[in-house]
This record gives sequence, structure tokens and C-alpha cells, in this order.
Amino acid sequence: MVLQATVRDRAGHAVSGLGEHDFEVYQDGALQSIRLFRHEDTPVTIGLVVDHSASMREKLGELTTAAQTFVRASNPEDQMFVVNFNEDVSLGLPSGTLFSNSANELGAAIWRAPAVGATALYDAIIEALQGLQKGDRDKKALIVISDGGDNASHSSLDRVLKMAEESSAVIYTIGVFSEDDPDRNPKVLRRLAHETGGEAFFPSKPSETVEICERIARDVREQYTIGYSSMNGKPGAYHAIRVTARSKEHGKLSVRTRAGYIAGGELQPGRGAK
Repeated sequence: MVLQATVRDRAGHAVSGLGEHDFEVYQDGALQSIRLFRHEDTPVTIGLVVDHSASMREKLGELTTAAQTFVRASNPEDQMFVVNFNEDVSLGLPSGTLFSNSANELGAAIWRAPAVGATALYDAIIEALQGLQKGDRDKKALIVISDGGDNASHSSLDRVLKMAEESSAVIYTIGVFSEDDPDRNPKVLRRLAHETGGEAFFPSKPSETVEICERIARDVREQYTIGYSSMNGKPGAYHAIRVTARSKEHGKLSVRTRAGYIAGGELQPGRGAK
């Protein structure tokens, strides 16, 4: 199992310079032997999953700018793609183009899709998780921008969570909604982030998504990569993960990584993007 771990001190600042000996990894409560350790800015395969339902129409310009900010702040060797969704799911890049690292091209891939109709969030995340498998970067992540509500998917939340637990992808979520939005569902966005080791953000206004996207880009680039061969992993079962870190300089540190995974899982075909 390979984990991406974000380490912060008590003030919430990223901590660099730690070594393998500063970490402990537990699976189902049992200490594991670390076999891979890396802390460097390695390229990532990233899916930008953007809500284009009718409720997002007035926010789409600022969200496109935020996504372009994320691209510019990321590793120039990252592989990125766009999944747009309302009641349908579609790939944003031109036909035949799997990935791009161009802020202009990726921004256009988001902006040119109309914001109309209902919301198939779960179908879109499944499509994006499958899209990550087409990339050849070891690290994989999704950035999901939505109100968290779903009223049009063929797939269920349970299926989305199962696929996320079978995947090594880290999911970051940005909940863009007003307090009187009847479709908002922050619990779903928090759960997706927690289960995969990402983070959920809830800006008070769409313009704040620019700063949030910059923060996510830094988070991805500052992560520690930790791998271990499970000594107690049962195929097909869910296994809980806990990672701890401590250093002489900082003492006990806060580590964010995925909550667990399903051993030996394989992503299954989804509804498919148009």
C-alpha cells in the first residue's frame, strides 16, 4: 500500500525534512514495516471535477479562474484532465486529448460547458476515478468542486466510497453553495475527503476558491509518500490506516492520510462520459 501523507505542526504549518524513522504506520492497529519513503515534488495525475448544474451558472467564471490558478501552482509535469457534470457527465478536453498541463486549455475545458440542469455528482466522481487510471504518474488526486448534492446519478454514494477506498487517489473537495441552497450536502464532501486523506473546503464566497486552489496545490506538492507491504491484509476487506509522526524539533505532529482501503480492489466500469 502506498500512502500520501500531509504533516503539519501544532500551528498548522507544513513540516519538511522528516525521515522514515520519524513515522509509524498502523493497519488495523498493527504496526507495519515501511518499505518506501519519499519526500519530493513528484508529478501527479489529477482530475478536475466541476459541477455544471444550473445552480452553478453564476459561479462558473470564478471557479474556472480558481482551477487555472491551481494548474499554474502545480508541478509542470502533472497530467490533468477535466470532468464536467450536470445530469450528464462529459470530458472537458478535446477528443483525443487525455491530459494537459496548460492553464488556458484546462480553463477552456471547464468554461465552454454550459451550466444547466440537475446534478450527477456520483457518476462524475466514478468517471474521474477511472480517468486517473489512464495516467502514468504514481500519485493521483481529484479536485471536486460542487455543492455536494446529487439528484441525477445512476450510481450510489456507497459505490463511490467503495471505489475511492479501492483507489490510491486523494480527493480534495470544495463546497460552493449558500446556506439556503436546498441541494447542499457538505457531509458527502467531508466524507470523500476524509476517507481518502484529502481535505474539504467551504468558502464563504466563490472568489475564495482561488486561494483554496493554491493551498491544495501546495498540499499535493508537500506530501510524504510512504509505502508498506501489509502483513495482515485480507483481500476484499476494508483495512483501517493510521499514521503517526514525531520529531525532536516539533514533538508530536499531525498527519493526514487516507482512513483506510479495500485490499485488492479493482475499479469497475461506470456509466461513462459523453
